[in-house]
Amino acid sequence: MDLPFGLPEVDYADYSNRQLVAVPLAVLLVALLIIGGVWATTGAPADLGVEFTGGTEIRLTVDGENPQQQIREEIGPDPSNIQPVANSNRFIVTYGPETDSARLEQQALDAGFDVQSVDGTSPTFGSEAQVQAIGGIAIAFAGMSVLVFAMFRTFVPSIAVVLSAFSDIVVPVALMNVLGIPLTLGSVAALLMIIGYSVDSDILLNNHVLRRQGGFYESAYRAMETGITMTLTSIAAMLVMTIVATAFGIGLLSSIGLILVFGLATDLLNTYMLNMSLLRWWKFEGVNR
Repeated sequence: MDLPFGLPEVDYADYSNRQLVAVPLAVLLVALLIIGGVWATTGAPADLGVEFTGGTEIRLTVDGENPQQQIREEIGPDPSNIQPVANSNRFIVTYGPETDSARLEQQALDAGFDVQSVDGTSPTFGSEAQVQAIGGIAIAFAGMSVLVFAMFRTFVPSIAVVLSAFSDIVVPVALMNVLGIPLTLGSVAALLMIIGYSVDSDILLNNHVLRRQGGFYESAYRAMETGITMTLTSIAAMLVMTIVATAFGIGLLSSIGLILVFGLATDLLNTYMLNMSLLRWWKFEGVNR
């Protein structure tokens, strides 16, 4: 089989099911430990953005030397985050929920800063948005699981898709914690998109193996030719979007692109190692028991 983009051919017969499943499960376990540690210390699975905690976000322009030091000295209390916009003297400054947005804006104006926008979110609204966002992800995941089980009506192939999708969400969230990417409405949208990408590639593999003519490996390799091409193309597109968004200082698109790159890369691992090994076990061992 010739894999796309000149990737080396993989002979799955050379590897046992335990060898294939060990790597994605180990990655999933590490990701769960990271998220569990963050949850135990902060009460949330990831660092929450202003939309979920409440607070104030000010976009302003600061001239002169040491602009971040100027911001910290002139606008109080200390901001929770100062994000510079690439190739400019603009900054996105975030303050916690116990702040007065009007007072912060006035302090910035008194300091001579050019205030472009001030967005405030109350803690009550933030907590409601947090519940809605987590509920949205849970409902989307539950709906996906029901659809998968309805399509295949067999436990092992169905649970393989669900487990892969679960890992595709958990690993990016863990990497967000490692890299300091906050969980925002944009991040939630990216996680929802990852569910769609994950199910697409896994269902493609399962359909070829379970419903197409030909042997197991022949069907699996046909699915890989299409699935890997789609996923690598999507990763390349997201990388370009991330680079361009970072260059132009569009933080939201940059975060979404990076999270999607994490999720799609994880999906390659889960689809063609975890899902593949479970399907092979079910095809050659589980059915005959």
